[in-house]
Amino acid sequence: MNRFLAIILMSLFIVACGPKQLEPDEAFDCLNCEGWNTPQEPFRIYGNTWFVGTAGLSSILIETDDGLILIDGALPQSAPLIDVNIRKLGFDPHEIKAILLSHGHHDHAGGINALQRISGAAVYTSDAGQKVLMSGELQDDDPQYLRYSDASGIPAVKNVVAIGDREVVSIGTVDVMAVYTPGHTPGGITWVWESCALRGCYDTVYADSLSAVSAEGYYFSDGPAANQLIESAGVIADLDCDILLSPHPFFFGMQAKLEKRDEGNPFVNNVACMIYAETALDWLEQRLQSEGG
Repeated sequence: MNRFLAIILMSLFIVACGPKQLEPDEAFDCLNCEGWNTPQEPFRIYGNTWFVGTAGLSSILIETDDGLILIDGALPQSAPLIDVNIRKLGFDPHEIKAILLSHGHHDHAGGINALQRISGAAVYTSDAGQKVLMSGELQDDDPQYLRYSDASGIPAVKNVVAIGDREVVSIGTVDVMAVYTPGHTPGGITWVWESCALRGCYDTVYADSLSAVSAEGYYFSDGPAANQLIESAGVIADLDCDILLSPHPFFFGMQAKLEKRDEGNPFVNNVACMIYAETALDWLEQRLQSEGG
């Protein structure tokens, strides 16, 4: 009888931690937030790698033999959509063992607080990213930092592990390597792993943002961010890269690729990382020219 009661109580607990309980007290508001947060049907990218994010913000699920790995949590109001997408694929969000962060802006880190609460997972980021997540505030060396503005904040996160450059997060037999790629933010990380299926394994790269975007009044020509972006672009271009993913689906052409699924797997492209890096350098050059540099 006691065992039966325990099962009932556990079932009630799981229901209580469902998508509605992930709704933030206040949704983050920004110019693009509503469009970014449009629901997106989840899908398999290849093998053990799945897309569970929104139409405009990536969240990647990696299946292992000992639980799940999640990369990025999108906006605070995206957490219920990510939770639903994980369940649609037949996975249990309570089985997330590690949450990995690309960079600590509100549109990629905002949902991590809620997703960590439901899963109890440790969160992994860089040394600089750890300060942002644990404080809930951007640091003043971030190009998008806005002094005295709520736009610089995210829901703070506990149990944040700072991982070094080229160190590995291992869950079961899956290893995900952290590659420091600062510039868009001081703490940006690109994550690299093997996506495996019966047909073999592909080197998969979740390349962090390389766009030269900033708050008003910031000049890339005045600080280290421009040189960091150049170096990070070179690092990403040199990675073994069969499948490119990134924090914004637009940057790896997700919607166009989904329309070509009947022609094979359009996500497999071993020059995609090089193109991504070259495009970022072109944007940076345009930004520096606009600054007179």
